[in-house]
Amino acid sequence: MRTVRQLLEAKPAEIIAIGPDAPVIDAIRLMAERGIGAVLVMDGPTLAGILSERDYARKVVLQGRSSKDTPVRDIMTREVVTVAPGDSIGHCMQLVTDRRIRHLPVVDGDGVAGVLSIGDLVKAVIEMQRQDIDQLQRYIAG
Repeated sequence: MRTVRQLLEAKPAEIIAIGPDAPVIDAIRLMAERGIGAVLVMDGPTLAGILSERDYARKVVLQGRSSKDTPVRDIMTREVVTVAPGDSIGHCMQLVTDRRIRHLPVVDGDGVAGVLSIGDLVKAVIEMQRQDIDQLQRYIAG
């Protein structure tokens, strides 16, 4: 089974992040500009949290807060579920399913190596299944 490291190697190496003191509106703009559903919250080199569209909807919109006046730290998810480069895609799929999350930061040692989305994982699983089917068809065809 493929590993997180292999998936990261196929993606651009850019990590999109924002600081915890930035206003939420800046994080939302960043996500919109990049076409992503979550942004890492970095306090210097340290992963402080993650901010998703879901956090915004539940903690700003539904609570009547202001996106301009609310700092990211007030609504970010602090207990971030992370994976390591050596973890399997199956393990990652289990995490996103069980925890009902869509983004997994990849932590390598003390730093963040990247982020995998549920879309990245589904694409990898489909590709692995496609390869298995091709192998089986070649075997049957002899």
